[in-house]
Amino acid sequence: MTLGAAVVAGGGVRVTARLVALVASLRAGGVRAGVGELVAAHRALAAVDGASRQEAYFALRAALCSRREDLESFDAAFAAWFGAYAHRPEPPVDLDAARLVLPRVAVPGASPPEPGAPDLVPVPAAWSDVELLREKDFATYTDAERLMARRLMARLAARGPRRVSRRTRPSRRRGPHPPGARHDLRRTLRDSLRYGGEPVERRWREPSLRQRPLVMVCDVSGSMEPYARMLLQYMHACVAARRRVEAFAFGTRLTRLTRELAGRDHDRALGRAHGAAADWSGGTRIGACLSELNREHGRRIGRGAVVVVLSDGWDRGDPEQLAREMERLGRCAHRLVWLNPLKASAGYEPLTRGMAAALPHVDDFLAGNSLASLEELAELLEGEPDKGR
Repeated sequence: MTLGAAVVAGGGVRVTARLVALVASLRAGGVRAGVGELVAAHRALAAVDGASRQEAYFALRAALCSRREDLESFDAAFAAWFGAYAHRPEPPVDLDAARLVLPRVAVPGASPPEPGAPDLVPVPAAWSDVELLREKDFATYTDAERLMARRLMARLAARGPRRVSRRTRPSRRRGPHPPGARHDLRRTLRDSLRYGGEPVERRWREPSLRQRPLVMVCDVSGSMEPYARMLLQYMHACVAARRRVEAFAFGTRLTRLTRELAGRDHDRALGRAHGAAADWSGGTRIGACLSELNREHGRRIGRGAVVVVLSDGWDRGDPEQLAREMERLGRCAHRLVWLNPLKASAGYEPLTRGMAAALPHVDDFLAGNSLASLEELAELLEGEPDKGR
């Protein structure tokens, strides 16, 4: 019996009963069909000619099937309650008429392209500038790519080290108390008023997280010139995105750039930093600069900070002094990370005297030549918060 005949014989009540049975059969077959789909099926039948089995079939299938896997179950249920529906094959397409109407559309059996016509190579439509820039070396960036990388660096700069604070916060967990939690007596007594003064639900306070201080020291000597601009751009993003961030630049002497890199205007911040560092693109004395960092700015760094040194390790100073200052800096810092753009090269070995003297005191040795290396640094800094100093 067609749907039109069902409407004539029993009215809308009978159609509704059949639709309810159809939805129940679909749900028994694993199709996600409920009251909402039943209402949609009624509206679909009202929008088409119910006497036409073809229109009713496709209207109900569109309303009740949301996955390709549901089509087989729908055909079986539709055949059980409304009779089987035989799909009519579509009429064949006249290729000659299609070529006359659409001369530029390729159809089966079309003639080969004319000689001299350009070869069309299919190109994927989905591509991303982010993936292209992610592995590209900073030294080969263009001005347009530097502008494009600012937004990506801002996202990476928001991720930084954290530590467990002494302050606690109300815990929202229910059931067993979380690790390191303390009993919240005030909230427990307040909530006990709901149960006649009985402390049925115990409340807890758990440790909170706060940002760990971050110190970034960037080499702006001549050997680091291809990378210094992008690394300073990352330092500016860190200063703008996080609290308790100190930024320094060094060549033959140390320069504090935290105030110069403050603010949202990237070009002005880099201009101020370039003007403050008088030894830009000069020599390198890493040991003497770290000695000034330890003695003159020790209070700003504080104990428990994560120190990130961005340098290729080429040093004209005393390697023994560099080793002593690195050891002292490692004792004060919670973690000491060294970014060397040369590490990304295949077969690189830290054979320079500056790098050989500093490496034994470094906790993590990474490459700082691309966005992928900065993402690796962000993951390292954002790791599991610890309870250390």
